[in-house]
Amino acid sequence: MRIAPSLFVAALLPLFAGCQLLADQPETSVSTAGMTRLQGELSAANGQLLFKPCTESRRFVVQDAGNTGLLQEAATLAATPGVLFADLRGTLSSSKSEGTDGQFNVHQLYRLDHSASACSDPNFKRLTLRAAGHEPFWNLNVSGQGMVLNRPDQPPLALPYLEEQMPGGGISVSSEANGQKVELWLAPQRCVDSATGGISHLTAQLRLDGQTLQGCGYFGGSRND
Repeated sequence: MRIAPSLFVAALLPLFAGCQLLADQPETSVSTAGMTRLQGELSAANGQLLFKPCTESRRFVVQDAGNTGLLQEAATLAATPGVLFADLRGTLSSSKSEGTDGQFNVHQLYRLDHSASACSDPNFKRLTLRAAGHEPFWNLNVSGQGMVLNRPDQPPLALPYLEEQMPGGGISVSSEANGQKVELWLAPQRCVDSATGGISHLTAQLRLDGQTLQGCGYFGGSRND
């Protein structure tokens, strides 16, 4: 759903005061195990942020139960026109708001970006990780079949890999096959795409051929973290 940026922000103004109060509360650790992960589009109406899952007509009122900053991030990105795609995890509950199908209590923000094609991405469901960066551009897709590194003017590089969990929730993905040493380091930290302004939940660092390249990353659809 497309919405004029000024209308998007104006529609959300009544919620900003409440979000500020939430931000001032001490953070608590809440497990996302058993919660529902959904991808879809965000819109705003009557002071509420609404979420419509991909391929569905249902609309849910968004409640930022995990203090993820989703409302503020959405309002910032709405300054640029286009479809606002979100990848979120939380719980579904009933809502008293007329014209909606319930409430989505969000506890985890994986990705928020302008994209009209993300809902129809044929590769998302089979990926465990995806990371990308710019200047120079690179893109790394990781699945149960291996990892594939894409760079301009070079053929895709497909390699087997070893994944390790690091202290603090970080992830290391590495390969030394075929004479190529590739290391991807991911940390659970908010990351802003330097080209699109999109938000991801992981910062990424790619080490390749003596270079260290920066970027952002997020979990693919086949990962249930």
